Amino acid sequence: MLAPSLCPDLPWEKQGDVMLTATADWIPNIIMGQDYDRRYLDATIHYAEFGNLAVFFGRDMPVHRHAQYVQIHFIDRGDIHFHMDDKVFHTTGPTCFYTPASVPHSFLTDDDARGHVLTIHQSFIWQLMKESQDQLFSARLAMGICIDHTSLDDHQQLQWIQLNRTLQLLGDEWKRSEPGKDLAVEALVRMVLLCLIRLSDSKAESTCVNSDDLHLFNRFSTLVEEHYQQHWQLARYTQRLGVSESRLNQLCQQISNSSPKKLIHDRMIKEAKRMLTFTKQSASDIGYGLGFSDPAYFSRFFKKHAGITAQNYRKQQKTIL
Repeated sequence: MLAPSLCPDLPWEKQGDVMLTATADWIPNIIMGQDYDRRYLDATIHYAEFGNLAVFFGRDMPVHRHAQYVQIHFIDRGDIHFHMDDKVFHTTGPTCFYTPASVPHSFLTDDDARGHVLTIHQSFIWQLMKESQDQLFSARLAMGICIDHTSLDDHQQLQWIQLNRTLQLLGDEWKRSEPGKDLAVEALVRMVLLCLIRLSDSKAESTCVNSDDLHLFNRFSTLVEEHYQQHWQLARYTQRLGVSESRLNQLCQQISNSSPKKLIHDRMIKEAKRMLTFTKQSASDIGYGLGFSDPAYFSRFFKKHAGITAQNYRKQQKTIL
């Protein structure tokens, strides 16, 4: 099976009614309610059958992202090539993928593959994390997940059956116009997310986190997402949040097992890796885009935090792909 078009000739060809134009330094953002189904332009949750999306966008879907939205793909059969950030998955369906918000991904499936696609605004995920007060939710829902049913034990197979049934119920509910439809859809989406967390191979311990602390951590995460390219000093984050550096450090260690500075640096490295993998930009240009005025300093920064030079990382990704 051929690998998907991760770096096709530019611009990309028209797919369905959407023109996914790409440049060497830009990963397209697809908004389901704008590019696919305008009836749900501002919807928090969107459901679609995978077969319908495949007809519209194609089964060889080039790299793209969904800013502020997570996606769940449940694909029922056939060979699947799924590329998520710097990870490549080769599986045979049925398989389920969870892609966090804004994470670049691409995929290729067989022509007869069917299934479900859920697109969920990250505010819904944050609310679920807040209500659960469980570190397991925070740890797993911030990461990409691939679940291959053939690797599950007997107990997990029962959970897999529940996931499959819940998605089928969700699809049926989505097509109807019954009273309380929104409440039913939200409840089923919560169950889908819970099934994914239970099925994922996580060794994170369940730890109670104060809801105010979790809200503060989410505010910090949002600020990092908005300003990491501007190289804000930690003091500026704490000033905006109204907390001390020691308080923020304690909070980040409790929820993410990382310091605030490491979370900021990790976000910068993650974006650099994405650009090295998915674009043709030079390492120097990527560094400039990330706020580094000195290419040599960016090179040292990348090697220190990634454990490999930017050039070798790009070569490594080409070998994998």
